[in-house]
Amino acid sequence: MPRHAAAHPDTAASTLTLDANQHAGGPIDYLFHRVKPYLPPWLLGAGVGMLSFPAHALWGNSAGGGVGLTLASVTLSGVTWWAGKATSAQRRLHSAITVVLGSTWFTAAALAGPTAGPLPSLFFLTLPTVAVSWNARQILRINPEGTGNSADKGLLEKVGLAKTMVTSATVQPNKASFELQLPGGELTPDDVSKALPRLAGALKVAKNAVRMTPDADDSSRATLTVVPNDLLKAGAPYPGPSHPGGSIADPIHVGIYEDGAYMAMFFPGDPDAARNAMHILDMGMTGAGKSEGAITALTEVVTRRDAILWASDPAKAEQTLGPLLPAIDWAALDMDSTKAMITALRAVIPARTSWLAKYGYKQWVPACAETQADGSPGMPYLIAWFEEAAKTIRETDDDVFTGIAQEARSAGISLAISLQRASGSQISTDTRASLGSSWVFGVRDERDAGFALPDEALDAGAAPHAWRDKKPGYCYLAANGIPETFWATPGRAYLTPVEASEWAVVEFAGVRAQCDPVTAKAAANAVGPAFTKRTRYPLPALDTDPDETGVYDQEADMHGDFDYDLDPDDETEAVEDDGDGWIDPEVELPPVEDDDVVEIVPPRIPPRTRVGKNEAQRIMIELLAEFEAEGRTVVGPVDFMEYCDRFNRRRSWVSGEVAAMVADGRLRETDETGRYEIVPLQAIAA
Repeated sequence: MPRHAAAHPDTAASTLTLDANQHAGGPIDYLFHRVKPYLPPWLLGAGVGMLSFPAHALWGNSAGGGVGLTLASVTLSGVTWWAGKATSAQRRLHSAITVVLGSTWFTAAALAGPTAGPLPSLFFLTLPTVAVSWNARQILRINPEGTGNSADKGLLEKVGLAKTMVTSATVQPNKASFELQLPGGELTPDDVSKALPRLAGALKVAKNAVRMTPDADDSSRATLTVVPNDLLKAGAPYPGPSHPGGSIADPIHVGIYEDGAYMAMFFPGDPDAARNAMHILDMGMTGAGKSEGAITALTEVVTRRDAILWASDPAKAEQTLGPLLPAIDWAALDMDSTKAMITALRAVIPARTSWLAKYGYKQWVPACAETQADGSPGMPYLIAWFEEAAKTIRETDDDVFTGIAQEARSAGISLAISLQRASGSQISTDTRASLGSSWVFGVRDERDAGFALPDEALDAGAAPHAWRDKKPGYCYLAANGIPETFWATPGRAYLTPVEASEWAVVEFAGVRAQCDPVTAKAAANAVGPAFTKRTRYPLPALDTDPDETGVYDQEADMHGDFDYDLDPDDETEAVEDDGDGWIDPEVELPPVEDDDVVEIVPPRIPPRTRVGKNEAQRIMIELLAEFEAEGRTVVGPVDFMEYCDRFNRRRSWVSGEVAAMVADGRLRETDETGRYEIVPLQAIAA
């Protein structure tokens, strides 16, 4: 059965496409299927006629019954007129006349008898007339010519989509989807795409709140999606690793979509899902949150057991990658080492593909990272991430990444290139075409959006230029493994505090893979000391107290309370003995000798008072006001920690509150990691 007939079998348009042969029950079932929508007025009229016989038996000789029936008839007619005030004038009048005719005939039949005088003739004349009039309204209400059914001839006609029918609608909280049947040969999904800005204006919503998805099998159909409210305003603090200690083949959660679903990316390919490995273009103008998004993605990567990370940033050096440096196998923070990394990548591709072929792998899968049957060490996945790649391309060659992008997938390597504007003057069009996937934050104009997003996403309503740098973290992800229906769905990248990245670096140090011998040998042969003597950064010392256990609370609240410890004052469950140093409470202690007794005099130090969460948040707000009054324009968690005695909270909690202030609009991200611009309250109110 054609989809539009199945979705709305009562429409007149569906009668043009339904065939009797499509009903296994034969002609009788077919006729009943076609007639069924028009039976209600006939059945109602027949029911009134049948009820008149018992009504006459009850009230035929009753004066009170006559009075009651007359009053009921008048009341029913009045109620019908009153209830119809919200409908069109024609429908209101038609309904009232129908009720008056029906109730008048029923009253007369109940009192005089259904067969008395002219009542039978009136019944058989009035019933078909009234029933057919309602059938005619039903047919004309669903107009196959698409001229609209309202006084202004319909919203769709207003925006240039005349003759388009809405065959079904799905309404969810803050989201509505409409299936559109376009007039064949007259309109296509491209016409709907061109009408999206006008639709947004007519509906009084943001430009990218209206999207269109074409039907993959029928060019005369499309799905229109409207999201009236922006649910991403509240921000999206990083909730912690999505698959701690898992494989790089597991989804990398980098943010949330507008409906609350996880925004995830997939680096390796998956032969079972027929998905290729991902090369990605990360693009966004200054202040759009591109670097914060990269930090989130890389923080996720360093929590996986079977991936190594090579990263370059010759422009900002440690400013962006700083918290992650101890977990990066090779960090190229200047141009010379970046050039060496590119040379090494070219060399490791054939070495890694030869290894994969030797052990029978057509592409990298998690089993590649395990020890092989002959005892050979495994080969982890390799992610090469180039931040501020425009500088690298400018000082080398605009085609410097093309060969890598074309060949690296088969070697278990993903290439990520991050830059502000992927124009032809910044990056080779061949390289751009080979990347395949894109993660796009706010850009300056629609032309810039076209450098990274595929036409399908732009045609469906994706508009990163609507955000520019006004909504940091807002983004679109059009990547391998992501259904095309999500390519034009706005999301927001998580805001990851420095402390969360530092914790991930330390916590998973014993889990992360080391560079395999095949990759290391190829890189060393290609660039020598640039690889073998590359700088390795020590693990950071986390800000923990001696009596704390160093555990990161993954159940942190959505304000980003990244706990790296369990405070003795927190309400936490007791930890049972696991054999790793905890004292078994069931074991009897040895007797205490008098000589062993030592008198301990506690120091006369007043106990620390841990203020409540609400009080601490109030103090944070007051501190921000004090900073603003002092004339400061840029602050960060370190500024608040100088006054930690006021609220006795850990640095992780302070960072979470700073992230909440960013989400509330009180602070604004800057290009410097961990520093935020103060937004005056007057500007927020405006």
